[in-house]
Amino acid sequence: MYSYEIRDFDPKDREAFEKLNTEWITKYFCIEPNDRKAFEDPEKNIIGKGGRIFYLYWDNEVLGTVSLVKADAHLYELSKMAVSAKLQGRGAGNLLMQHAIKEARKMGIRKLFLIGNRKLEASIHLYRKYGFCEVPSETHTYERGDIKMELDLP
Repeated sequence: MYSYEIRDFDPKDREAFEKLNTEWITKYFCIEPNDRKAFEDPEKNIIGKGGRIFYLYWDNEVLGTVSLVKADAHLYELSKMAVSAKLQGRGAGNLLMQHAIKEARKMGIRKLFLIGNRKLEASIHLYRKYGFCEVPSETHTYERGDIKMELDLP
């Protein structure tokens, strides 16, 4: 039987944030300047600007992460969502998504958006499952992004 827990960012597990995201990004794309900025100093570039980073501990090992990056007072980007390859297909993405949405509501966030890529079909399916809808966008945070999705939080 496995046990899991989702906790806020802990500097001692800072490397896991970069490692988990680098694992999936480099599998399909390249690390971009915005990735590097987040990885170099997540405390300053995400948390220090009003954002949050969450870790999924699975049997006391960090195997997943997701962040809420502040765009403005009531709009945040769901970003840097990653699950270790050894845990994929076991519901970890659902756990992270549920937690991020719950925490966003607690924070008074009215809308989440994300930038994704259509070739990552499993992630697009997950986003749609939780109510994210595609919206038009002329620019994206990442070159690899070819879809913008939003979720209104009542």
